[in-house]
This record gives sequence, C-alpha cells and structure tokens, in this order.
Amino acid sequence: MALFTRRHALGLGIGALSAAGFRALPAAAENGTEMHGMSVFGDLKYPADFQSFDYINPKAPKGGLFSTIPSTRAYNQSFYTFSSFNAFILKGEGAKGMELTFDSLMARAADEPDAMYGLAAKSVSISPDKLTYRFTMRPEARFNDGSKLTAQDVAFSLNTLKEKGHPLIVVQLRDFVKAEAPDDATVIVTFAPNRARDVPLYVAGLPIFSKAYYATRQFEESTIEVPLGSGPYKVGKFEVNRFVEYNRVKDWWAADLPVNRGSYNFDTVRYEFYRDRDVAFEGFTGKNYLFREEFTARVWATRYDFPAIKDGRVKRETLPDETPSGGQGWFFNTRLDKFKDPRVREALIYAFDFEWTNKTIMYDAYARSVSPFQNSDMVAMGLPSPEELKLLEPFRGQVPDEVFGQPFVPPVSDGSGQDRALLRKATQMLNEAGCVVKDGKRRLPNGEPLTIEFLLDEPTFQPHHASFIKNLTPLGIDANIRLIDVVQYRARVEAFDFEVTTQRISMSATPGDSLRPYFTSHAAATKGSYNLAGVANPAIDALVEKAIAAETRADLTFACRAIDRVFRAGRYWVPQWYSGKHRVAYWDQFGHPEKPAKYAQGVGASENWWYDAAKAAKLEQAK
Repeated sequence: MALFTRRHALGLGIGALSAAGFRALPAAAENGTEMHGMSVFGDLKYPADFQSFDYINPKAPKGGLFSTIPSTRAYNQSFYTFSSFNAFILKGEGAKGMELTFDSLMARAADEPDAMYGLAAKSVSISPDKLTYRFTMRPEARFNDGSKLTAQDVAFSLNTLKEKGHPLIVVQLRDFVKAEAPDDATVIVTFAPNRARDVPLYVAGLPIFSKAYYATRQFEESTIEVPLGSGPYKVGKFEVNRFVEYNRVKDWWAADLPVNRGSYNFDTVRYEFYRDRDVAFEGFTGKNYLFREEFTARVWATRYDFPAIKDGRVKRETLPDETPSGGQGWFFNTRLDKFKDPRVREALIYAFDFEWTNKTIMYDAYARSVSPFQNSDMVAMGLPSPEELKLLEPFRGQVPDEVFGQPFVPPVSDGSGQDRALLRKATQMLNEAGCVVKDGKRRLPNGEPLTIEFLLDEPTFQPHHASFIKNLTPLGIDANIRLIDVVQYRARVEAFDFEVTTQRISMSATPGDSLRPYFTSHAAATKGSYNLAGVANPAIDALVEKAIAAETRADLTFACRAIDRVFRAGRYWVPQWYSGKHRVAYWDQFGHPEKPAKYAQGVGASENWWYDAAKAAKLEQAK
C-alpha cells in the first residue's frame, strides 16, 4: 500500500510483535489520561522521557547530499516522473519526497509494528469508547515560513483530505467522522462506531497543511506551485519530469524532538527520474545519483562490476528485510468475461514456470510468493486452526471447499521452461471450463478466441513476461505485451482498463482499514483503488470487517489467515516472487546504522543515514 517514511502511518511495516521489551499502556489512558504515544493494541516500547529511537545514531552529523531514484511511491506518485507538488490527490503525478515537507500529529517508531509518538501533537487522550481522540498541540510547532501551526490547521487538513484527497485516502478515512479545533491547542477527532482499528494511527500520520495557505488556493488541483510545509525539508531546485531537490530546513522547529533526533541529516535530498531502468543504472555508474536499491536480480548479479565497484569507491551491501514482502503477481481483471471462471485463471497459473524463470532470468535470487501476506505469520498454512474455522464456517457452501482444507499453493515445475505435465493440467482445466481448441485457437464458451494482453509500463520485465507467454502458445492462447508510458499506464490501471497487469500488494504490521482498498467489493468498484483484480467476494468483505474489529493481535492474525485462504481459493492472480533482503549500492560517502529497523519500509537511507565528510574527501581524492 502506501509507502511513506517512518514519520507517517501510511505503511506500518509487517511482522509479529514480541512481548519482550514492550510495555502496555496503563488503563488510565483509556479513561482520558494524556499519553505520549499510542498503538493499536496499547503496547509501547518507549517511555515518556525517551531521548531517541534505538535504531538511529542520535549524534549523526548534518550535511552533504543524498541522491537516489524513487523506490517506493504513494497515492499519485510515480517511479518515473512527476508533474505536481500535490502528492495527496488523484490528479497529476505527485513528486516523490513531498512527504518530507509536512509534519503530522505523530510519528511512528520503525522498531515497533505500529506505535506512534508525539510530533506536532505532544500528547493524546482517548475516550473510554475509543471514538474520540483529543490531541494536544505543541505550542512551538511552526510552518516553514515561521507562522504558527495550530489545531485549526490540523482540523482543516483532515477534513479536507476526507473530502478532496486521493481516493485511497478517502477510503481509509471512511470511519473518520470529523476533526474540530475548539482552540489553537486542541484537536478533537471523532470516529464512527465500530471504526477500523488502525484508522486513528492513519489519521495521526497524515500531513498537516496550512489553512491560511489554502484559503486562496484549490486543494484538489494539480500544481507545480510549492505548498507551504512544516517538515524537515522544503522544495529546492527542480525540473519537472527530471529531478527534484529538497533542502533541509536549518531552523526546523521539531529537529530536536525525540522522534526526530538523529534523523533527517542530509542538507539536500534529491530524487532523479528516469523513464528507463537501464538508463537509470547507467546514471548510477556515472555518479549522477549516489544511492541505489537494486530490485532486479539479473542486474545485481551481472552489472555491478564497473570500475568504481572494483576500486572500492562504490560499496555493495545486502541488508536484512524483516518486513513481509506482501504479494507480487500478475493480477487478472475479473471484471472481464474471459476471466470470470476461476478454472481459466488456475490454468494460467499452471502455465507459468517460476522455477525456470528464477533460475534462468533471476539467478535464483527469489522464492515463490504464495500469499498477499507473504513473509509474515498471517500466511495461511496447513489445515485451518479452530480459530480460523470459527471465522470461516458461516461461509461454508458459499466459498470453495478448498477453503476448509490445505490452502492453494502454485505448482512446482520441473524447471525445464515448459513442463509438459503442468501444461496438460492447464489444458484439462481450460477444457473443463468450456474453453476448447478450434481451428488451432483456444476459444471461450461463446466462441471468441481467448487472447490476453499483459499491460506493462517499463521494459525490464519483458523477459519474465516472454517466458510466460511462450507457455501460453501450446495452450492455443494468443498473448502479447502492451508496453505504454507511465502516465498512460496509471490512467488505464486506475480506470481498470487492462486485462492482466503486475501489482504488488503491501500489507502493514497491523492490517486494518488498509485491507479494504485491496480486497473489498467497494474497492473493486472504486476507480483508483488497489483492488485491480476486482475481488468482490461477500466472504472476504465480512472477514475484512472481522480483521478490522479484532481486539487482540492473535485475533487479527487468525482473521488475516482466513482472508488469505479465501483469496487464494479465488485464483485472482499468478503469484510471482519475493526476497527477504535489501540489495543496496552507494558511493562511499555515507555512514549508516548497522541494519534497518525491523519494521522500516526500505532501509531508511534518506532519513537515518548521514554524510561522512572524511569518506567523501577520500572519494574525491580517488577520482
């Protein structure tokens, strides 16, 4: 899902919470006592007087340049371009990095699954029914022009995002009723009964805009006018579609708060935009940018042998990624008649030879995905537990019997690239679905040819598609790749104007309302949502509500496993692959913590690394 920095609660990291080292909120917190932090299930690691997060270097020096290409995106952002500095609406392509320019009520700790601590708000009190949150603002909070940041700005921001924000924001704010500011120091946020469990954290992590600034501007318009911010950075130099720089605010009001101490160390953070991944790689070898996370195994295995690697000017590291990978795969648009029958979809799953693709194209760097909750304890395994069965039994007869047995796992091929046994199985399933071969072409029950268009927005994955398409040919299926530019691609995907396309589902450490954009019937009918497959299953809808209403982490885990079983039984995708590692390369002028925080999205380089002047001088001498 949305992937912002640790300051925001938009991507919460994945994994189970260990009891060791964490403290429960006292019962008084639910009776209105002000607390310095909050979490979904009431557990906090850090006390009220903590000085900094454990995973950062609180004495990191400030200075220097950090430059990279986008590796995560949220809402209307693109990996390849930008045309707007409004990154929170549907229109335009928002500039990556705009999240660095705004503060939020609270900031999350990346070594806890979902805890947040005071940023613009110094504390929060929660009503006994958990439907009213009262945030007390820090009186020193300021926008970057020196004007005061008040509760009025917070209320304006939250209400505006609910009304005019990106559709994904609107969906996740469904249970947010309103925000009010009785005075400059107090924000009262009201939620609907039976609210989603994680929506208060989501609200606390949203950006705060200046009410005065937008008094003369339309919030919902795409624009290259730089908005007034309050965060650690402000927009500097930029060229639309090419690059954007963010300059550190030297007198940032929040720089010495515990949630920020040791972070946001670079004087300049710069994002470069490339339309082509190969060109982007060459840009890195030429030092056009300084940090790169490598997502293509072939490139990592074969192309990191340029001179700067050999002489040590560029370092390569493999860092652990302890967050679940979510699920990546080819998603069928089940809104189309040709993909209505799950037997057709399953036949196509059998036609993809992952083992050959991984060995031949990806240098055995990946493991096979099976679940949208991949690499977490929310993946369904074996027979359903009693807790899962209790959730699933009401839907017996409405969902496939498989849901009550072993969860579906993609077949393992012989690695030949064209496993005849699996293709025979695919043929059998297509025939059973009434898709028979006539005149050499596989035909749908209505007599029309079964053809498939794979929609793609960049060429790197063409070889992976080609190996898949090769196996569709002996099945009598004509398939092709449609490669289009990123702007067209985003427009078509948001309008569900595609047949098959690749998507990655990203789950949080504590999934709640964030499940809706991926899995629910409402999202399937909402343009711009992440439910590309068109999943519209009443059982999944009900199980999502069970997950959202879970009172304990264990209950949440069981509910997500139940969702996983029904989703996998629906054959909505051809699962691809995942890795539990970050592959990073960088020009050797940085220092960084030993390893990323457990629940961090990415390695946190732009936030938690720092410029090493001695290394930079040595690097300059080595030219």
